[in-house]
Amino acid sequence: MKTGTSVALPTASRGQLGSIVNSSIANGSIATEEQYVTFTVGSEEYGVNILSVREIRGWTPETKLPNMPDYVRGVVNLRGIIIPIFDLRARFGGGSTEVTRRHVVVVLQVGERTRGILVDAISDILTVARDSVKPPPDIDSGLVDQQYLSGLVTAENRMVTLLDVTRLFAGDAGEEISSSIQIPHQAQV
Repeated sequence: MKTGTSVALPTASRGQLGSIVNSSIANGSIATEEQYVTFTVGSEEYGVNILSVREIRGWTPETKLPNMPDYVRGVVNLRGIIIPIFDLRARFGGGSTEVTRRHVVVVLQVGERTRGILVDAISDILTVARDSVKPPPDIDSGLVDQQYLSGLVTAENRMVTLLDVTRLFAGDAGEEISSSIQIPHQAQV
């Protein structure tokens, strides 16, 4: 993927998922499958619900903001919308990502806010039966920070950790950044 390019993946995928949901509703049943965009961060694979994915973009340099946590890389202008970019590796305690041209930003719609997450690479789009999603393990020692996880799923002999994007950004710098960014009005000439 070239730097600065976008993939209009969610629109087509939303249509596919919509057909699953619509056919389930028409049959009087509840949709039993969900789709996830999966990606890697280091050697781990994560997934987010495809309905929260707005687009996937090649890496473009960010504008740094002062006094932000280490996992906030800065902001980028996405067709007039200023969005914060979160480094998932740093967010999960793995240190800052050394960005290359291969890295991508997954642009997410979280409620009314748009955010980007820096990931190593896109892996797949998984269609997952809801009953195949397992809860995160209950580990009392705090080794697993479950607050960001919505579950785990096995796909083709690999484990994918599903993220809850609402909880991933709730009550942290994401809220502070989004509420503090002001786009200056352009002067009329």
